[in-house]
Amino acid sequence: MITAFVIYSLLAVLFLGIGILAWKSEKPVGFFASVTPPAVTDVKKYNRAVARLWAVGAVIFELLGIPLLFTQQNSPAAIFCILGILVWAIGMMIAYTRIEAKYTARF
Repeated sequence: MITAFVIYSLLAVLFLGIGILAWKSEKPVGFFASVTPPAVTDVKKYNRAVARLWAVGAVIFELLGIPLLFTQQNSPAAIFCILGILVWAIGMMIAYTRIEAKYTARF
């Protein structure tokens, strides 16, 4: 299961990289695939909030993968990682919609 953890860790690094790119971006960054970024009131604060979301999400994602180091292949314990990812993904979406609502221009 070490291979699974390494792949898990690479994904966490990818998410952290997305956060770093969002932090450095001068244009509003998108969160969902194939969706144009919203018109925001303060681009810098919005991008920083999205970057923090990705960074915290990467750390939580990595922590969810730690049990893979201690389980055997095809172990039912891997279900906890899978369910954790489900909760993590829903939490990321909820957090982003709150960020979007805070920084979106209200007409």
